[in-house]
Amino acid sequence: MIIRNYRNQVATVAAALCLLTLPVKAAQQAGQQGQPSYTLPEYNAEQAAASEKDPQAQVKLLDAFVAQYPNSTLMQYICQMYLQAYYKLKNYQKAMEYADKLVALDDKAELSARVNAIQAHVQLFSLVYPHPDNDQLTKQRDLALQGVKLLPDLKKLPNSHVTDEQINPLIAYFQAAAGQASLQLKDYPGAIEGFKAALAINPKDPVSYYRLGLAYVSASPPQYLDGFWALARAIDLKVTDDAKIKDYLRTRILQYEQPGCDSQVDAQLSELLQLAMNSPDRPASYTIPSHDDLTKISSSSTIISVINDLGAGGDKAKMTWLAICGAEFPEVVGKIVDIQKSPNTIEFMVFTSDNSDQMQNATTANMDVKVWITPPPPATTTGPGNTPDVAQPDVARFQKDDPIRFAGALVGYDPSPFLLHWDQVKVDPSIIPAEKGGGARHPTTRKPSE
Repeated sequence: MIIRNYRNQVATVAAALCLLTLPVKAAQQAGQQGQPSYTLPEYNAEQAAASEKDPQAQVKLLDAFVAQYPNSTLMQYICQMYLQAYYKLKNYQKAMEYADKLVALDDKAELSARVNAIQAHVQLFSLVYPHPDNDQLTKQRDLALQGVKLLPDLKKLPNSHVTDEQINPLIAYFQAAAGQASLQLKDYPGAIEGFKAALAINPKDPVSYYRLGLAYVSASPPQYLDGFWALARAIDLKVTDDAKIKDYLRTRILQYEQPGCDSQVDAQLSELLQLAMNSPDRPASYTIPSHDDLTKISSSSTIISVINDLGAGGDKAKMTWLAICGAEFPEVVGKIVDIQKSPNTIEFMVFTSDNSDQMQNATTANMDVKVWITPPPPATTTGPGNTPDVAQPDVARFQKDDPIRFAGALVGYDPSPFLLHWDQVKVDPSIIPAEKGGGARHPTTRKPSE
């Protein structure tokens, strides 16, 4: 994938740097500088190979040259021709072999030729090693980093006209390749370093953002927030298979938060994608609460604190709802201010407060409590105690202004006018009015559930 994304950039850079130095030009320069370090027959054999257009015939001429002149000072050009010929023949294993031989010549080969050979190795890597082992990955990483180190030296060559604009795309390419090898080696700090260096040059590369995100969330300890941001950037930049990566990101956020209601993550994901679209780096102020954060909130929450926090709005309301959405409360008390009946359920509009005067004088509900009076459909019987026998037809005897005590799960809320929605409700049978005019027993000594 990296090769495909960078192919045009690398081809442009290679042409600009004249990375494939022509042997004729090199020989002429050597002749101009003084006595050449090779014989005329040696030169003629090298030139004959260079002139051959058929790659198979060229390989035979190169084999003959190496057999006759194994220690030739022209070997760097022979390696370059081998590399090109085997690439044309689609023998990528042999092409990489000669790229590596060219790199191994070190100072005996021109700097541009060595950089080009490193580039060839890096580009051919996934073709030659679809399932690389650790040694192969280590070599790939080390060669890519060697290329990063060598590229700036091209500007220091005599009469060089190479600019940063020409070499920077190739530096980014090498850094990304080093990052990918490190990622496969499970060297997550090294992977993060490589991808960040590549993105500093090319901040529009979705593949590096995707792999950076993987490195962050795989690190020990995981850097989840930075990982989520990098994955969101990759999606925003239309990385290949962005829909699958979006599903992956949603799954990882769910695992990180473990909120009471999975649907809450959809809003967070949309917000994250919107924010990441305009910023390469995660702002320090942006956060997603962890499961531990939500557990602390839920464990210290009461119905009254939930109502106060949700009613306040803003970030506090978001955090509180993430923590308590779907939460089950074993005992909630309140006053019925209205009753809405349907064939299968009764919804009690209830007001609750820790202030007895407010409870006594309430005329507006802050809770919608749905109770089944017939057995609920199977899809709704997932809560504790919410089995087919949860139906409580006797609750139809409640009247307006009666007290009510119940257990249930919070399933939603309306911010304005404020209203909590309850389902999976089980009303305390001891408080249900008697069948014939029996009054409800008011829980005069109880406060709302804590």
